[in-house]
Amino acid sequence: MSQDVTENGAVNNQGRPHQLTAADRCDACGAQAYIRVVVKNSELLFCAHHGRKHQEKLASIAESWHDESSRLLEDQRS
Repeated sequence: MSQDVTENGAVNNQGRPHQLTAADRCDACGAQAYIRVVVKNSELLFCAHHGRKHQEKLASIAESWHDESSRLLEDQRS
């Protein structure tokens, strides 16, 4: 299940409206992106590692935080 966190901290767990695909790559390292952050109407994509690394700094300025890193656990169970 994906999560969308808006600028006011609300979390939206309704389905996967903006699911990231294997074509979406981390801006920091090029790995598959599982996190999408919108800052000043610009989109940043991160792998789970870099998303966690930058979360504290970006949380205060992010307009939205879309996290699908839970899919990593789903992939391992399959």
